[in-house]
Amino acid sequence: MAMRYVVVSGGVLSGLGKGVTASSIGVLLKSAGLRVTAIKIDPYLNSDAGTMSPFEHGEVFVLDDGGEVDLDLGNYERFLDVCLTRENNITTGKVYAKVIEAERRGDYLGKTVQVVPHITDTVQDWIEEVSHYPSDGLDGSPDVCVIELGGTVGDIESAPFVEALRQFQFRVGVDNICFVHVSLIPVIGVVGEQKTKPTQHTVKELRGLGITPDLLVCRSETPLTDDVKSKLALFCHVDPSAVISAHDVSNLYRVPLLLEQQGVSQLLSQKLGFDIPANRPLLDEWEEMAERIDGISEDIHIAVVGKYTGLVDSYLSVIKALQHASFEVGRKLVIDWIEATDLEKSSDNSAWKSLRSADGVLVPGGFGDRGIEGKILAANYARTTNKPYLGVCLGLQVAVVEFCRNVLGWEGANSTEFDEQTPHPVIVFMPEISKSHLGGTMRLGSRPTIFQVEQSNIRTLYGDSLHVDERHRHRYEVNPDCVDAIESKGLKFVGKDETGQRCEIFELEDHPYFVGTQYHPEFKTRPNRPSPPFLGLLEAAAKQ
Repeated sequence: MAMRYVVVSGGVLSGLGKGVTASSIGVLLKSAGLRVTAIKIDPYLNSDAGTMSPFEHGEVFVLDDGGEVDLDLGNYERFLDVCLTRENNITTGKVYAKVIEAERRGDYLGKTVQVVPHITDTVQDWIEEVSHYPSDGLDGSPDVCVIELGGTVGDIESAPFVEALRQFQFRVGVDNICFVHVSLIPVIGVVGEQKTKPTQHTVKELRGLGITPDLLVCRSETPLTDDVKSKLALFCHVDPSAVISAHDVSNLYRVPLLLEQQGVSQLLSQKLGFDIPANRPLLDEWEEMAERIDGISEDIHIAVVGKYTGLVDSYLSVIKALQHASFEVGRKLVIDWIEATDLEKSSDNSAWKSLRSADGVLVPGGFGDRGIEGKILAANYARTTNKPYLGVCLGLQVAVVEFCRNVLGWEGANSTEFDEQTPHPVIVFMPEISKSHLGGTMRLGSRPTIFQVEQSNIRTLYGDSLHVDERHRHRYEVNPDCVDAIESKGLKFVGKDETGQRCEIFELEDHPYFVGTQYHPEFKTRPNRPSPPFLGLLEAAAKQ
């Protein structure tokens, strides 16, 4: 059977939810018994997302193979329960680097190297190759690849990719590819009239570039009226049944169900030629999950002490991991965002009030010294008041610094990342890491953590396995020379790497839940399988 492709593009403006649309379409395809994989195209020149500021681009999502990629790949992994590779994220930087390298090798035999055909051919070859990589842990090729084209149609950056996809439809056969365009239907004025003109223009632009959408997914606050659907069908050259209303829903997990109610599975099956089985247990699972989430009423407050709190997408996977754990404990998650620097200013401001009233405290990862002392104060507060605490990556490191200063009495203890002259370097730079480049030089990707003790809370949460595989993204680690002294006072490193040197998990004795992980457990959370360290935090916070 030929590989099928679903291409999701976006118009009018960014941030419409192309990633959620692409993921939801993947869920519908998977529920029909097809094996699904996904590719994200990012039109920026960076090789990957690794060096981008979270303020500008949201979080950097880390894959098993160490790829630092766009946060939409996190959406695909969580929705489709797959494991992708760095090759599933195509960027302009990667494509141009590949073409220039080929030109330097002499592969083009004296030809003038141009955007068409050389860049566009490289994009098509890349898609065709990567779409056949299995991402569900099974052998053999997937059945369908969902491709999300980042950016907005009409941008100068995405033009080569649009052209590549225009050519690609003829390479793979028009019966094997379906184009889905996500657009905005704004509501203007007191009358509240839904306006179709922006969508008409973006579809006209796309068709002018040689791609005719098969489905229109229209974002709006309220359901599209029949009149608006008819008008869009008329002016955008699609069947009225192919104009899909993507209006606001009570929770994210209703989006695949919303598309299903409007016949998207049938439209895809007609276009791509596959059968829809009578029983689709996956959709029943999503329905049950969506109902369960809507039925939760009791709040639970988690204080997240960070430095990128101005843009919550900076912590997208952390939010998802907290949400998934909150579903499991039957509580409605309320995140109290605390800017770490605010804790440094005074001990009686709104930040401190939020911290004291929260049911649990989370300190996520981050880079740079801004807000470090505030994070250390948060760890101290959680440790001394028996407040449930989870420290992830930097959150583990600040908790170790705090413990060394206040329990061991090591004045001035710090990480060499923030104070190279510290008398007590309890967090140190990893010896094998290069200091000359920032991109891709960290300890990245999936690594094993071996449990060092027979019994601990965190090991029980992981199902009492001998080891766990979690994803890393760090340059600094706990100084192995300090471990014995720290453990002698009750902060136990219950998980280490395969050498027994690197500290991966700590747990504090005689505390309801005071846990730190050097790895990032949030990257492997799933809606129906919450990440164990996050689940532990929520269970402790809910006093379960």
